[in-house]
Amino acid sequence: MFKRLLPITILGYLSIVVFNWGCSKLDTTNLGADLIPAVDNVNTFSTTLDIITTQGRFDDSFKMARSENHLLGIINGDFLFGQSKANIYLQPKPSFYPYFFGNAGDTLVMVDSVVLTLSYLGSWGDTTQLQTLNVYQFNDTNFGDSVFQFKNIKYQPPMLGNLLATKSIDIRRLRDTVRFGNGKDSSINQIRIKLSDAFAQTLGGRDSTRAGIGNNNAFFRDSIYRKLYSGLAVVPSGASGNALMYINIAEPKTRLEIHYKKKANQTGKLDTTFTTFNLQTNDFAALIPSGTANNIQRAWSGNVLNPSPDALYLQTSPGTFANLRIPALDTFRNAIIHRAQISIEQIPDNPILDSIFSVPPFVYLDLIDTGVTKWKPLYFDLNPNARYDPDFRTGFPYFPTGDIDYTYFGGFARKKTNAIGESVYYYDLNVTRYVQHVVKKDFPNYQFRLFPGSRVLYPQFSNANFIAGELPLDNPVGFGRIKVKSGSHPDNRVKMRMVIIWSKI
Repeated sequence: MFKRLLPITILGYLSIVVFNWGCSKLDTTNLGADLIPAVDNVNTFSTTLDIITTQGRFDDSFKMARSENHLLGIINGDFLFGQSKANIYLQPKPSFYPYFFGNAGDTLVMVDSVVLTLSYLGSWGDTTQLQTLNVYQFNDTNFGDSVFQFKNIKYQPPMLGNLLATKSIDIRRLRDTVRFGNGKDSSINQIRIKLSDAFAQTLGGRDSTRAGIGNNNAFFRDSIYRKLYSGLAVVPSGASGNALMYINIAEPKTRLEIHYKKKANQTGKLDTTFTTFNLQTNDFAALIPSGTANNIQRAWSGNVLNPSPDALYLQTSPGTFANLRIPALDTFRNAIIHRAQISIEQIPDNPILDSIFSVPPFVYLDLIDTGVTKWKPLYFDLNPNARYDPDFRTGFPYFPTGDIDYTYFGGFARKKTNAIGESVYYYDLNVTRYVQHVVKKDFPNYQFRLFPGSRVLYPQFSNANFIAGELPLDNPVGFGRIKVKSGSHPDNRVKMRMVIIWSKI
């Protein structure tokens, strides 16, 4: 009934790898298995430490590069987390100037229609509800001209201009074959929105082959085109939408299709054909790259804004996080740490909505620097086979090269029946090596930050010779949300907790 699509290939690959590993390796029910000695309370012990947790909400302002998959759509029916909305702003334009339709010397007779097409990759949420999409023309010279400064997800043009089209989309039908160009061409996985006839006629009237090269002639040079066509806004609206769609704006199927009639210069033959304006990535004097932006907004529910003490709300970027503090680690004896694990369990809510709005595939953990308000990567446990230095002082990178080793670190979603008989998703996070150094007093007992990330930025590592960019994590933007048990949950068997398997030195 409901369709949930993982839109990124690597996500599916990693999910298979870690799922297969997770079925046979460590979890909370068999911590004494494998290379960890059995708990006998003589030589090897098990200790559970309380975690003090608080809810946090990101004020995200990350940037979406043109090459990234953009979000489009609206979620109105997630009563647990609230509304989500994503708009796309883009500037399709010609690839050369002065631009002409057809071949050199051909005569443009008329523009029949203009269609905005978007390359569709997948979706997250309830695809049974129609999405209503509005397309507007807007004027923002900064958007059209400052293209080398990618806009962050809070960007919106100062004002939307003429409404060019409104169309209702059935997401389930986007994989159907659509024919166009008098049946000569076809496409799948494409949103197609016919723009107004008035827009088509205006566009056709600006052909560079027509007399005059004044400011009305958009196709004579790029600077004129950018003034007249800053961009198009694709904005979802209405109460029925309940999903986010993933759009590849850099792929050739994202474009303006201009269907027109022309008279051939050589033969005088009348022909009907179409041309496309794509998002241009060229960079030379006559043409600068197309402007793009992805505005993503969250209107959180009261649950997220004021959670009960027993619950935490984790939502993939732009989303939320939790702060975790474990005071008992300050006084934990120096010991051999065989395993230190943070266990996180879902609080099941509405089973239908929980199935529609799936959990984040991965969660991530980092540390707050002592005495400052900056975060840094977790020591050692993100990837034990990579030499990295979260303090960035030794010459090693501050984040593991080759990314996170989830087969060691954990942090991927699995499902089980817990100690009180609930069917839940859960995450186990392996922090063994870090905790070993904490109990040896090599490192302070830092506070943790837990979140289902799509990216993370540690700007404090920037210097005159190095700019710290955003690090990609493993959740697609906007994909996943989960309500979990906090450290204050009344049942000690299922609350968020740290379990340590240790031996005396």
